[in-house]
Amino acid sequence: MRLSELQSKKIINITDGKSIGSIIDINIQENGNIESLVLESTRSIFSLNKELDTYVLWKDITKIGEDVILVKLNNHE
Repeated sequence: MRLSELQSKKIINITDGKSIGSIIDINIQENGNIESLVLESTRSIFSLNKELDTYVLWKDITKIGEDVILVKLNNHE
């Protein structure tokens, strides 16, 4: 699967059913495995602070479907 295919999917938190953002990047470990997805945060157009991005660990993904990626995040705001 290509990154562009992942980026077209909605990310849904199964804990509360909310959409939590769009994939803008991925973090890859030295061994080539995906460590986490980087989601674009909801911030103002003038804020470029990368610390506001949300990171979803690969282990927190429960299902990658045709249209959505389901994740389980208990501490997401």
